[in-house]
Amino acid sequence: MMGKILAGVALMATFGLSGASALAADKVEPPQGARAVVQVSPNPTTRSGQEITITGDCGGGKRLKQVLSGYGKPVLEDVRILDDNPKGFTAKARIAKRVGNGVGPVFVDCDGEAGVVLLVTHV
Repeated sequence: MMGKILAGVALMATFGLSGASALAADKVEPPQGARAVVQVSPNPTTRSGQEITITGDCGGGKRLKQVLSGYGKPVLEDVRILDDNPKGFTAKARIAKRVGNGVGPVFVDCDGEAGVVLLVTHV
């Protein structure tokens, strides 16, 4: 499921795909501080300036505090947190006009827990 990735991506990178599958089978939780779950819709996006919706839950964090994107130059503009509820947050943003085809991270800061999803752009 491309639109939903747990913040425990570091674990999957550390253990490789087969190790990650074993972890999933044992239902091991991601480490504390990386338990927020985030989704982006639509994903992939199809045009610059397109509005996207960011949803998820804070995985034990206090509230949705911030949405960040990319490294250096942000991929998202006009980020607005509509509901910071830790059990079901919602935010809206627009894809930056300078963004082309590619893949980039969208991070959420849930005041104690973090999450990441990969956003695919086909513009």
